[in-house]
Amino acid sequence: MTHKKVSLTNLDYDEQFITPAYGQRAMDSDIPKYELPAQSLPPRTAYDLIKDELMLDGNSRMNLATFVSTWMEPEAVQLMSETFDKNMIDKDEYPQTAELEKRCVNILARLWNSPAHEEATGCSTIGSSEACMLGGMAMKWKWRERMAAKGKATDKPNIVMGVNVQICWEKFARYWDVEARLIPMEKDSYKITAEEVLKYVDENTIGVVAIMGTTFTGEYENVKEINDALEDLNTKTGWDIPIHVDGASGAFIAPFIQPEIEWDFRLKWVKSINTSGHKYGLVYPGVGWIIWRDSNELPDDLVFNVNYLGGQMPTFAINFSRPGSQIIAQYYNFIRLGHEGYRSIQQNSSDIAQYLAKKIADLGPFQLISDGSDIPVFTFALKKIENYSLFDFTAKLRERGWLIPAYSMPENIEDLVIARIVVKEGFSKDTANLLLEDIKRAVKHFESKKSMKPTLKGGSFHH
Repeated sequence: MTHKKVSLTNLDYDEQFITPAYGQRAMDSDIPKYELPAQSLPPRTAYDLIKDELMLDGNSRMNLATFVSTWMEPEAVQLMSETFDKNMIDKDEYPQTAELEKRCVNILARLWNSPAHEEATGCSTIGSSEACMLGGMAMKWKWRERMAAKGKATDKPNIVMGVNVQICWEKFARYWDVEARLIPMEKDSYKITAEEVLKYVDENTIGVVAIMGTTFTGEYENVKEINDALEDLNTKTGWDIPIHVDGASGAFIAPFIQPEIEWDFRLKWVKSINTSGHKYGLVYPGVGWIIWRDSNELPDDLVFNVNYLGGQMPTFAINFSRPGSQIIAQYYNFIRLGHEGYRSIQQNSSDIAQYLAKKIADLGPFQLISDGSDIPVFTFALKKIENYSLFDFTAKLRERGWLIPAYSMPENIEDLVIARIVVKEGFSKDTANLLLEDIKRAVKHFESKKSMKPTLKGGSFHH
């Protein structure tokens, strides 16, 4: 039997292939990168070609930069693969998937002590960014209603938050024409306080954003302190400035391992909370959740009824078509793990984070900025810059596959550079010790080369 030469660039194609994967004729030809090839490939060949390219990505399990889940149980993965074809928006066609979403909303509302026990108000989203947008929109609409009822102008809304918020909040302010009043960070203070909040709010403030686990340092902001300060202010002025809690990570941590912290709907002025199911909710990306205190906090103007999918379906998410498999996986985690399972996993991550933070601090060159005692995330800086920076240090660790970010802090303390390590499900104490050994090797490497110059300035704690 003769075989024609396969050339994907010259468009000369034959479906006769030598059996071994890398003996196939397609494997000795260039694959078009930015245009469709003229001919088809066998599925296994296409799979092998793409999988080989993806070897150049980092190992997600060694990615200590991301908050996003990188491990799930095989049964959850199987369930997701069996439901990839379900479109979450088609609630009439997939009524049981819609029911599971409703159950998740109610589970979260109860976990966060919502007073609306029977009919929790909320929905799934593609992630925390969309959930934050929805929370911000609801606050703006409610503020506009209050101002209009008083006969006052509604053209200059503002939102108060720390400069440490995730970028989605700055996007919200720009997209929805709201002035972003950003509270700056100060040396040794990396989160907002009630005292600072009161300096920035006024009658046109649609709400205050408090974070349960900041992106920069992983620390909780004191939501109760802010709530109590707003209670006094609102009582004196007749204003109704609410709080939205960005609980992207902490909303799945605090209820399980720090139940004594009051940050949720137990506080009067907390009107909405978002979280990322794909972070410490332990689901692969992407799924987020937004829950309101009760139905009164979600303006009717934001709810749309869709009738062309088979029935009258209310929707108030920004995205329309999106996967249902992540919602199903979230429900799997809820019934599989239960309260005790989540508590055990989050406590284990917290213990490992604090263990690793202490071990790194004990090495000598590093100063802890946060120690992982809030969410299982800690940060550290170099005590002084000599022959290497944190950028050099994390680049050295990358040679062993560890992905650890080093970054400058925001305006006011931008000369401080820190590194951050996120500990989550799938990162064991044994793995932590492997990382620790590589950190020791990296420190030893730089200490043996005192004549080196740091590639980038910054990273010193004493700035």
